[in-house]
Amino acid sequence: MTTAESEARKALNRLRRAVEKGARELDALRGAIRHAEGDDFPASEYAEADAKMEALLAFVDGEAERLQEKVMRAGGLEPGRVRRSSS
Repeated sequence: MTTAESEARKALNRLRRAVEKGARELDALRGAIRHAEGDDFPASEYAEADAKMEALLAFVDGEAERLQEKVMRAGGLEPGRVRRSSS
């Protein structure tokens, strides 16, 4: 793997961890605000924020898959045809 591809993989992993942490922090915020506001809690806005976090994770997954396929093709392998051993 070239340096650029390695850096891209590392950046994707960092972004994934950041988005996952953001989702956990959003959940913590939801709990605190729901407790503080009770019936005035803006549930629909938090549902929208959750959907945006999921969209970011889907984007990261898609980019990781695209990068892996590109690396495999560059190495002469056909994506989807490589099987991992069960050992």
